[in-house]
Amino acid sequence: MQQEHRHRLLDAGLRRWQVGEIAARIAHLYYSQYQRTSDTALLSEAFVFYHAVLDRAYFLDDHLGASTKHLRFLARFLLVALILSRRAQTVPRLAGQIRSLLDESKKTLQEADYREWKHVVQEITRFLKADSPFMNKRPLRYSYAFDPPPEILPTIPPTVKKRGLLLSDAILCSYYHNEVKFTDLTLDTFRMLQCLEWEPCGSFAQNNGYSAHDESGQNHPNLLKDLRDAALPPNPLKTVLYRPSVPHFLKVLATKCEELPLNTMMLIYLSAAGEVGSSGLGPDTSERVVNSFSQFDISNTRAITSKEDKEPCLWLGCREGEGSNCIYPCDLIPFTRRPLFLVIDSNISYAFKHCSQFMGLKKGRQLPCYFLQAPDLAL
Repeated sequence: MQQEHRHRLLDAGLRRWQVGEIAARIAHLYYSQYQRTSDTALLSEAFVFYHAVLDRAYFLDDHLGASTKHLRFLARFLLVALILSRRAQTVPRLAGQIRSLLDESKKTLQEADYREWKHVVQEITRFLKADSPFMNKRPLRYSYAFDPPPEILPTIPPTVKKRGLLLSDAILCSYYHNEVKFTDLTLDTFRMLQCLEWEPCGSFAQNNGYSAHDESGQNHPNLLKDLRDAALPPNPLKTVLYRPSVPHFLKVLATKCEELPLNTMMLIYLSAAGEVGSSGLGPDTSERVVNSFSQFDISNTRAITSKEDKEPCLWLGCREGEGSNCIYPCDLIPFTRRPLFLVIDSNISYAFKHCSQFMGLKKGRQLPCYFLQAPDLAL
């Protein structure tokens, strides 16, 4: 519609860069809605708008603040292209344009702005270098081109009386020093984000050969409707937490658990450096998990900073903060009153396995609680 009436906008006095800015804002609205709903069709629609702005070179007009607006547009488009796995053409093209534009704008940008965008370029270069080995691999998303149709996947027979659970929400949290990232999306949360999504595979995708490597960006009148496949369940809602504090992480987790619908479960992905602790991981580790609750009793006057009291933990902050920046296995036990899928990507992930026998207990019955740990590199 905007393409059909673009001449009217220009006749009304709008300049080309203003028309492009309107289209770019519409694309950003689609991306923001994707963040709230996890609907990849909205992400594809954002890609279409961004691609149209780029092809028509709206931001090449010279005006006040042109460089900053152009750089912001390219960076936002690059993020959408990365999430959609447009690595073959679009991502290298955008990365190259950002570098070239920054070099050309060095004299016009303020020094602080130039340093900030220089840091963004370094982040992009580092991110693409780390992710380049996966360029020619199959997409991480479920893809109708590579995976079996959903209707032939194994299901629970109706005669088996088991409650089916739907993955409804996911919390993706990462905290490492000097992480590989672009904006607030680290490399590990970026890959988990894609693993928890279906690739668009509606009628438009099947009839037009849409795939994760389709980078044409051509518009389609019913793209949102025709990219969806009613046979597939919706993508789980995802909350990405970049370097959160421990109170913030627990607050988000508690809120999500409270709002979790019935017959659904939550996935928690924690990627952080760990500390084994002086107590070690002997046969009595499971008992230590339970006994650790007494350490935080307000009536307990025993010091908890001594070496014999240190337990295995994940660091979500600087190590000078002692226990206030740590996630202990016992911290997650209260949230297992709801069905839970726990993924620990850390060097001490095995410490969380020992508390699995205490997870999911509610009124004397065991709720579903699944645990996936990173491999022990020391083995």
